[in-house]
Amino acid sequence: MTRADAPDPAGAGLIVGRRRLVTSVMLAPVLAGAATTPATSAPAPAAGVRPLGCAPAVKPVPTTAEHWGGVAESLERRGEMLHELYYHVPFPRGDLRVMCRGVRVSPALALGSHVSFVHYDDDSTMVMGDLVATEGELQKLSDALRAHGFTQTAIHKHLPAHSPEVWWTHAHAHGDDPAELARALRAVLRHTGTPPPAPAPAHRAQALDLDIAGIEEALGTRGISGEGVHTCTFNRRETITDMGRVLPPGLGATTAFNFQPLGGGRAALSGDFVMTAEEVPDALGALRRGGIDLVELHNHGLTDEPRLFFTHFWGVDDAVKLARALRPALDATNVLPSR
Repeated sequence: MTRADAPDPAGAGLIVGRRRLVTSVMLAPVLAGAATTPATSAPAPAAGVRPLGCAPAVKPVPTTAEHWGGVAESLERRGEMLHELYYHVPFPRGDLRVMCRGVRVSPALALGSHVSFVHYDDDSTMVMGDLVATEGELQKLSDALRAHGFTQTAIHKHLPAHSPEVWWTHAHAHGDDPAELARALRAVLRHTGTPPPAPAPAHRAQALDLDIAGIEEALGTRGISGEGVHTCTFNRRETITDMGRVLPPGLGATTAFNFQPLGGGRAALSGDFVMTAEEVPDALGALRRGGIDLVELHNHGLTDEPRLFFTHFWGVDDAVKLARALRPALDATNVLPSR
């Protein structure tokens, strides 16, 4: 309640009413003139942000691995094409020895940096990624990202209590020369202990000590095994835009479940859920009812549409039991299997 609306002592209300009338009369010419005065220009939108009412968002175009040869050369490591729309390059932190609640965390479970390059129909390139940094690396990495033209969009953790402490930061950049973007990324990564790419294994990977069929049946999708972990992923059904650009399916809007075998069919579970605001309460409630621990709830982007939220989680139990616990939360979100 404002002072003008507060109860007045006897007679005060009449005085206030007269003052209001006088003020209205005095302002009338001003308000009338305002109707004919040209409006001033609105502030310019931030760089890269698409203002309302402008042209449709820029769309990604298909490419091949050959298109990204300069990126591979600049990074001194090769990636892989996903959905024929983006070139994905992993940077596993095999140099780290992280323990989380008695579990030795493998790089594929929760210690991998990942960066993707996308070519757009305006002949530009976007690079978007998620980088792992130790406590001692984080600030220098953040400074290097800004110095090399990247925008940081999130800083958070993926794991509950763990040692040594590790952080994750999301970042992206745009440019006309993909090789130049890759060189900038490589300069940024020099501020971390990210090791060079490991040579390809000379032998076939051993089968994981997990009930893969049971996990996939519980989740309703096929997964993929690699680097000692089984992973199942899901993409948002909606078209996602960020910074005025359409994101390819699966990029920046993925639910991922990683199962690291611990023996006897048990697994350590880590990953993240992607949700809209309306889905968050039901998804988080379902995870907790399934006995899965919540670690973080946050955004990964700054201007994504629809606005997306992510929660990271942790669990240790029978792998199939964990997968069954995930399913109700999965069903509470608008996703579909990526495979």
